[in-house]
Amino acid sequence: MIRHECLGALGVTLAGVAMSSVWAAETKPAVKPNIILMMTDDQGYSDLSCYGSPNIKTPSLDRMAAEGVRFTDYYAAGSVCTPTRASLMTGCYPKRVGLHKGVLPTISEKGLHPDEVTIAELLRGQGYATACVAKWHLGVTTETLPTRQGFDSYFGMPGDNHGKGELYRGTNIIEQAGKIDINELTQRYTTEAIEFIKKSKDKPFFLYLPHGAPHSPLYASKNFRGKSAAGLRGDMIEEVDWSVGQVLQTLKDLQLDEKTLVIYTSDNGQDGREQPPLRGRKGNTWEGGMRVPCIARWPGTLPSGTLCREMTISFDWLPTLAALAGTAPTADRKIDGKDIWSVMCGKAKSPHDHFVYYNTGGKATAIRSGKWKLHVHPEASGKATTATGLYDLEADIGETNDVAQAHADIVKLLVDKLQQTDQMLTKEARPVFGAKP
Repeated sequence: MIRHECLGALGVTLAGVAMSSVWAAETKPAVKPNIILMMTDDQGYSDLSCYGSPNIKTPSLDRMAAEGVRFTDYYAAGSVCTPTRASLMTGCYPKRVGLHKGVLPTISEKGLHPDEVTIAELLRGQGYATACVAKWHLGVTTETLPTRQGFDSYFGMPGDNHGKGELYRGTNIIEQAGKIDINELTQRYTTEAIEFIKKSKDKPFFLYLPHGAPHSPLYASKNFRGKSAAGLRGDMIEEVDWSVGQVLQTLKDLQLDEKTLVIYTSDNGQDGREQPPLRGRKGNTWEGGMRVPCIARWPGTLPSGTLCREMTISFDWLPTLAALAGTAPTADRKIDGKDIWSVMCGKAKSPHDHFVYYNTGGKATAIRSGKWKLHVHPEASGKATTATGLYDLEADIGETNDVAQAHADIVKLLVDKLQQTDQMLTKEARPVFGAKP
């Protein structure tokens, strides 16, 4: 597997590294795949047994990893819910679409602008049936619900999805807040997802299944409560793993296994605690806040049992899935994601020269390029930043050994690149729906 190396010697510029990378032109599959994109909420990097969890059993996801590609350097583009979901749907840094600060409240008039072009809209334009099941968190007004963003159908809680909001089907409320048994949500979402797959089996389909688990408040159905050695949160994750198994079995039963790309990831790190070997947690820009698990499986097409150690980001899925479906992002707007198909196949390096991390307050407080990661403290003016630590992620994934003093040239290079990227995104940011001028 190719691994992206960057900034290894004095005088090597970021632009030079980008120019020196040659990305292989991996041939795209001839047939449009069905696509299932599953995402969990607040699931940290080492919450799965295939990522090193000693006490959470995830046999279905372990099977996905054994039969597909497991990413080691995959990032959510946000450190909390709304920013990552906006990134995933639009192929953009959350700041580009104005949803980089915190999360949308349960009751809010703001949301992802209907003028944005989502993954679902691109795929529907290619003849895909599209469905969103479970958590949305990109707006609760009629104009911002999934069915206005390219999805043929929606079932779930468009707000925070944790027992405070209403349950919707399409644009209609079918169960009121406070009346929903959250213990059964994972089961209900799984049933809905399977029904959509069965109904859509004769044409290409795109299923977006963003579970609300394992976000607090902690819950699990009676079949899973008390079963995990990791407590109730472990019960939640093991129930999601069961859900993954149900989806995979349905594909097998319908003879869709080799026609379907299944992706599994998380929106940010674990809330409230760190997960060794990573430092940090949800809401901050240490690795534990934004480096998350990601697995992709497509039997007979993607290599099996492989690791992808290249830097990839949640906004890469839009251009990648669009290309697999035979289309491309619309030319009338700029996106930040790159087609990572060749990277997934082990034929190319990361297409990203760098990645800027934004914290829950919407501030750019870190940047990664190759093996180097720099943390900064943004000044109030926004025109200058003070470096607070440089880390070699290849040698020090836990970000414990600050090597800034020994690499002043790299610090300056990364500070400049972070400032340039943030200023560019500020200048090019598009409007949020419902925001006051």
